[in-house]
Amino acid sequence: MPERLLSSPDSPAYCRLVYHPELHRLHITWTGYVGPEYAREGAEASLDMLRELHCPYLLNDNSQLEGPWFDSLHWLAKEWGPAAASAGLQYVAHVVRADTLASTFIATPAHQLFRKFEIQIFDSLPEATEWLLSCQAIGHQEKEK
Repeated sequence: MPERLLSSPDSPAYCRLVYHPELHRLHITWTGYVGPEYAREGAEASLDMLRELHCPYLLNDNSQLEGPWFDSLHWLAKEWGPAAASAGLQYVAHVVRADTLASTFIATPAHQLFRKFEIQIFDSLPEATEWLLSCQAIGHQEKEK
C-alpha cells in the first residue's frame, strides 16, 4: 500500500496520503494548521500519486484541520482539477471540518470549474466513504454490462 507522509517544522505529519489498491482509492488526511505553501505541496503530492497510480477515487479529509484552509480555489480549479482528471480521477469525496460552511465552497463560482470529475462535500468521514463505495459499485456494474 503506497503511502506518503508530509511534514513541516511547524506541523509534523500535516498530510498523509495513502493509496488503497483494493478500492482504487487515494485517501488524504490533513491534520493541524496547514499554511498555503504546505497545502500546495500536499496538493502537488496528491497529483503525483494520482498520475502514478491512475486512481479514479479520492477521499480528501479536512476534518482534523485547524485554522484557515487553502485559499487558492482558483488554482485548484484551473490547474489541479484538470491535471487530476487527466490522471484518471473521476470521483472526489471532500470531508470538511465541523465548524466550516461547506455551502460557501459549493456556492463559489470556481466550484463550477470542477467539471471533469464529480465532487461531493461531506460533514463526516463515514458518509464520504459510503458515497465513494456506492460510486465504485455503480462503476463495477457498468463494466459488467
